[in-house]
This record gives sequence, C-alpha cells and structure tokens, in this order.
Amino acid sequence: MHIEFSPSRQSTVGAEWELALVDRRTGELTSVAEQILHEVCPAGLEAHPKIKQELLLNTVEIITGVCTTVAEAAADLAESLEVVREVTDPLGVELFSAGTHPFSSWYQQKVTDKERYAKLIDRTQWWGRQMLIYGVHVHIGLDHRDKVLPVLDALLNYAPHLQALSASSPFWGAEDTGYASNRALMFQQLPTAGLPFQFRKWSELEGYVDDMFVTGVIDHFSEIRWDIRPAPHFGTIEMRVCDGLPTLEEVASIAALTQCLVDDFSTRLDNGEALPMLPPWHVQENKWRAARYGTDAIVILDAAGRERLVTEDVVDVLNRLEPVAARLDCADELRGVETILRYGASYQRQRAAARQHNGSLKAVVASLIAEMRDGIARD
Repeated sequence: MHIEFSPSRQSTVGAEWELALVDRRTGELTSVAEQILHEVCPAGLEAHPKIKQELLLNTVEIITGVCTTVAEAAADLAESLEVVREVTDPLGVELFSAGTHPFSSWYQQKVTDKERYAKLIDRTQWWGRQMLIYGVHVHIGLDHRDKVLPVLDALLNYAPHLQALSASSPFWGAEDTGYASNRALMFQQLPTAGLPFQFRKWSELEGYVDDMFVTGVIDHFSEIRWDIRPAPHFGTIEMRVCDGLPTLEEVASIAALTQCLVDDFSTRLDNGEALPMLPPWHVQENKWRAARYGTDAIVILDAAGRERLVTEDVVDVLNRLEPVAARLDCADELRGVETILRYGASYQRQRAAARQHNGSLKAVVASLIAEMRDGIARD
C-alpha cells in the first residue's frame, strides 16, 4: 500500500479541542450536541467548518484552520468557542474540557448516530462504550515525508512531559482513581490506540497499514488512533497524547511546546543530526508513570536508564527551546507552561477543589466550568 504524504510548510500549527456539554444546574453531561451543531451551522452549509461532532452527543469539537503561529490558532479556537457559547448559554448548557467527567456515568451517554461510530461500538463493546473521555490534538506541519518517523520517535521522548502537564482525569465514576490521567490508560484499550510502533522506514508504516486493511482492523488511516501519529493527508505530525485542557491558555501552551519540539527536531534533521530515541519498553514505562503520577513522575531520559523528575526536565526543555520559540513567535505561549508548573496541572487543581468542598465532585465540575470561562485562578 502506498501512503502519500502531502508536505506542509514547516511548523504550521493546528489544534483540535474536545468540549464537554454539561447541564448548568446539575453539572451532569447533557446530550445536546446535535441541537448545538444545527444552530451553529452557517446558512447554506450542511455543517460548520470548525465546530464538529464527536462519538458522544455530550461532546462538540472545535478545530482551527492551518495557522502560522500559536497565537493565530488560539484566536481561531476562541472565535469558535464564542460561536458555541452563543447557542449553549441560552440553553443553560456549560462547557468544560478535561480528560474525563468526574461523576457522570458512561452507560447513560448517547452515541452519535453515524455509521462509523456504530461500527466502533459494535466492535469494541464494553470498552468502546466506556470512552467517556476528552482530549486535545495538535498538528504540526512537516516539509518532507522522510522527517515524519524520526520526528515521531523523538517526540515520544517528551510524551510523558506533555501527558503530565495536561493530565486532567483523576476522577472516574465519582471515584478518585489515584491516577493523574485515567484517560491515558483507558483510551489505549481500543484497537490501534495507545503508543505507536517505532518504524524505521516509511515502507514499514505502509506495510503495517496494508496489514490492518487486509485483516479488517481498519477501513481508513484515521482509525489508527496512536498517541502520536502521522497525518499524511494534512502533511503533519499529530500529537494526541494530551487529556482535555480546561483553559485556552493551556491549549496554547501545549501547542507551543509541541510546535517548538517538532521545529527543533526538523531543523536538526536538516543539519544532518540523528534524533535521540528511547527503547519501546522505556516509552511504555514513561507513559504509565506520567499517567499515574503526573508532574511527580520520575521519567526515563535515555537508553542508559537515566531518570529525572519530569518537571525538572520540563524547565530545562523550556530554556533550551527559548530561541526556537522566539523564531516561531510563540515565546509568550511557551512561557505559559510555567503557569501550569506554578499553579498545578488540572488533576491537581481538581483534587484541590474537591478538598476545599468536602469531597464534592459537583464543585470540581464547577471549577472546570469557571476555568473554561475565566482561565486558571491566580490567587
């Protein structure tokens, strides 16, 4: 099977942000996506170009166009968010984004009436119906196909950093799971989800995809749901590691970190360097550690087994990427990662909200709704 990669302008950026729809009074998820999508649809079009449906009717997704800077992408998301709010506010529906809803039951949620979703649920059964999860995806443009797999491998070294910073799913079914990102370990239960294979050649990826088609595992490349994957049609590398992020500021910060990492890798390839990569068993262990411990995770840095607290390594990464961020005009957004380090990742803020309100998970949902509207509280 031949997979055509359509090169992009180097380091263009796009984002996809999944938003939960919740009843303002109860904090429970509400299945009103079809009504919202109908009302936001511009006249003469069948669907809004940047506000999309998802697997569950309690979810809408907003996406950007192809952007040059992270600031442009953030402004694009903010515009779509405002369009959604013009419909949801009068309905008494609030928005939030986190890896999971703290207490709504998965078995009460309605699936979008589309053939591809019905097929997914029919095949995956209990695990498919459990996918009451939300994420953020970031696309970064690459100017040559031969860069895709080396950049993917190098980006896996920083998957635990991105996962720890974005971790926002400590609660599931009204219980504290003990994990910072329960979503990360749930999502990988789906076929073709989880960590990617580390192919050396494009032909090996093509062979894998061909096998998946021949054996009926997938019908379309997009059904490969890896944490990081090529997006050949868009000419991008797609970072899918992150839990849903509660604030636009955090989305922009994670997008900036991703853009800077990919641009740095691409430049190093242009200069003839070989990019560092971890053995698959270290990559797998790092994912579990970041999901379990979040920003307290001790991550494995290299094949020699050196380890370090993930937040300490993040600080060094931010310092190293400062010149890259300046060149990409995302220095302010990259510094936003320091805000996450200072005030805590979402899983930490959610647990703090629960403690402050005698364990109330409704208060946790209220805090997520407030952050979506007003940003991270600085007091």
